[in-house]
Amino acid sequence: MRFSASASRRRRWLIFLPFFLVVVLAALWTGGWFYVAARAPDAIADWRAREARAGRVFGCGTQSIGGFPFRIEVRCTDPSAELSDMAPPMALKAADALFAWQVYQPALVIGEFAGPLALGEPGKPASLLAHWRLAQASMRASLAGLERVSIVGEGASVDRTDGGSNPAVLKADHVELHGRRLEGAPADNPAVDLVLRLVAASAPALHPILAEPLDADVNGVLHGAAVIAPKPWPVLFREWQARGGSLDISKARVQQGDVIAVGEGSLSLTPRGGLNGQLQVTIVELAKVLQGLGINRIVSQGDIGSAIDALDKMLPGLGAIARQNAGPGIVAGLGAVGQNTTLEGKPAVTVPLRFDDGEVMLGPFRLGRVPPLF
Repeated sequence: MRFSASASRRRRWLIFLPFFLVVVLAALWTGGWFYVAARAPDAIADWRAREARAGRVFGCGTQSIGGFPFRIEVRCTDPSAELSDMAPPMALKAADALFAWQVYQPALVIGEFAGPLALGEPGKPASLLAHWRLAQASMRASLAGLERVSIVGEGASVDRTDGGSNPAVLKADHVELHGRRLEGAPADNPAVDLVLRLVAASAPALHPILAEPLDADVNGVLHGAAVIAPKPWPVLFREWQARGGSLDISKARVQQGDVIAVGEGSLSLTPRGGLNGQLQVTIVELAKVLQGLGINRIVSQGDIGSAIDALDKMLPGLGAIARQNAGPGIVAGLGAVGQNTTLEGKPAVTVPLRFDDGEVMLGPFRLGRVPPLF
C-alpha cells in the first residue's frame, strides 16, 4: 500500500511539472522584459547625448515604453530633429513615431511614423510639408554592421509651404526603397543591392515632363557604399567619389501612359562632382518624350543645331526634316544614330543616354546639365 501511495504522489507531481515550468518561464520572461524596458530610457538618453555632441539634436514631446510581452516599443509624440551638421542646417518635426524591437529578434528595428512632417531650417518656418497614409521603415544589423534597410510609403506627398503656382513637389501612391549589403564584397569597396519602386509618382516641380504620374521599377548595385554616417550630402558624395564608387543599374523600367522606357548601364561621379556614365535606353513613343523635354525649343539652340548638322552628314536631308518637324524628324534621327527595335511588342528606339561630367546627351542631342553634387 505504501508503494502504491508513493507512486501515486510521483504521478501527480509529474502531471503538475509542466504547469510549474510554464509559471517559472513566464516569471523569468516577465522579469527580463521589465528589466530591458527599465534600461531603455537611459540607453535612449545616452544615444541622444552622443548625437547632440555631434550636432544632431533629437527630441520628443512625450516618450513611453510598451509592447509587453514580445516587443519593446518606444513611442515618441511630437518627435523633432535639428541637424546642424547638414548644409544648410535642417529641422524636422513630425506628429508621432513608434519604434519596435522584437524580443526574439533584437537586431531588427521597425519604425512607423505619423504625419505631417515639417522640414525647414532651424528657427524658421517650415519650407516643406510631407503627408502620407502609411510610412514604415525597418533596419537589420549584425556584428558586421548594417545589413538591410527598407522604407515603404503609401499615399505620400510633399508640398511647398510658401504657396506659389505649383506648390506640389512630389506625390506617389506607393514608394518602396530597399537596400541590402551584398555578401562577398571586399571590405574596402562594400556594395549594396538597391531596389526602388514607384507607383503613380509625379514631381511637377522638378520638370514639366514629370507632372503626369509614372510607375518605375529600378534595380542596381551601389559600389563603394561605406557606412553612411549622418553627414551633409556633398560630403557623402565626395567621399563616395574618392572611394571610386559607382552605381550599376541592371534593370530600370519606367512607364508613363503609353510611354515605356527600359535601360541599363553604370553611373559615377567625376572629381568635381559631375555625373558621369552611360545608360542604354530603349523607348516606346520617343516623340512624346522629346516633346515633353521641350525638344522644339532646344532644337533652335546652337549646340542642338550642330547635332542636326551631324544627322545631315549621316543621312542627307535629315537635318532639314528635323528642323521643320522636330518630333518625328528627331525620332528618325535617333533611329539612325541608335537602333530601331521593339519593346513589349511595340515599336521602339534604343539610344545611349550619356552623362559627361554633368552634361546630359540623348544620342547626339544635348538635353541639359545636372549641377555638380559637391
